[in-house]
Amino acid sequence: MTRLVKLDRAKHIFTIFSTDVAAFGKFLFFYTKKHVQTGFQEFEKQKNTLVKLFMMRRGRYNRPFLHIATVGLLTVGIMIAPVLADTYPIFSSSAQQIQRIPSPDTKDQSLEADQNVFNTQISDKPRSDIVTYTVERGDTLSTIAQKFSQQNNTISVDAIKWLNDMTDDSVTVGDQIKIPPVSGVVVKVQSGDSIYSIAKKYNTNPQKIADWPFNDFANPETFTLVEGQQLIVPDGVPPVDQPSYQAPALQYIATNVPSQIASGGNFIWPIQGLITQYFTIYHTGLDIAGPVGTPIYASRAGVIEEASCGWNYGYGCHVLMNNGGGFSTMYAHMVTAPSVSVGQSVSQGELIGYRGSTGNSTGPHTHFEIRVNDHVVNPLSYLP
Repeated sequence: MTRLVKLDRAKHIFTIFSTDVAAFGKFLFFYTKKHVQTGFQEFEKQKNTLVKLFMMRRGRYNRPFLHIATVGLLTVGIMIAPVLADTYPIFSSSAQQIQRIPSPDTKDQSLEADQNVFNTQISDKPRSDIVTYTVERGDTLSTIAQKFSQQNNTISVDAIKWLNDMTDDSVTVGDQIKIPPVSGVVVKVQSGDSIYSIAKKYNTNPQKIADWPFNDFANPETFTLVEGQQLIVPDGVPPVDQPSYQAPALQYIATNVPSQIASGGNFIWPIQGLITQYFTIYHTGLDIAGPVGTPIYASRAGVIEEASCGWNYGYGCHVLMNNGGGFSTMYAHMVTAPSVSVGQSVSQGELIGYRGSTGNSTGPHTHFEIRVNDHVVNPLSYLP
């Protein structure tokens, strides 16, 4: 009898314990779920703030990120090396003792390795900083400018002279010369300066200052500058070197866009206006300026992949269209929400929105891109 009582008591205790464990597990599940959801909701709320922060300081984070990533990779490599050696003998030190008998007709390929592997290759991406170059024998300002020029980013002799306060083209072996990252001028922001006043002073388009990826702004939406900061002014010209007259540098697109439907699936101009900025190493499309509210038409038939408003990495209200065959087109800085929606099929010449000045824009214009397999290309190579 006593044994049955003890057995019943044990069953009762086990039942209570199981119930408590199940209740605790259920509580833990819902507690974790609630806090995870709350965390994601807070992240969504702060996401735009983080994006703006990184957009403001873009370029400055490149080097720290690369350094941290490199150290991280080295650390991971050191940690997993013993595991690889134990799991795969080919990686162990004993495996390195295996001798391979070379064929008499086989040369030591290691001696024929490309001797250029250690040569410095100039990146095809824009530089963020001013670099210092030591003049070598045979150098001229022209050859130095050519050394630092890149595709779609030619460094001019004048830009080098302006940065170094040079009055002539003469250089001497051993001279230290500063090389700007892009043709134009480098200025120190004074009290009361804005990108509009600086652009006017140096005879350039303020949108070029806003588009230079390494210019920092206290507020990227209003392009607020900080006194004393260094600012790159692409294509800027010092007032003393500006000509007494201004030659027309803007190109008018005089096409009646909706009626100019191309044959064979070719592209057409999406909007009428003035080309105020062309495709460069730091600017991924064409800026076509004109009145706010000017209709924008599909440059080529396709399916809408993105159609939204907001900051959107500087694109503002924009449309991204898949045009098939690896092609896609981007229409940015629309005045309001696009006239199309995601998933909608659009014919060439069909209305998709209206010109505005949202996002990273200093004035009403349409930023138009053509991409091939997700890589931006010069739209002028595809437009009539």
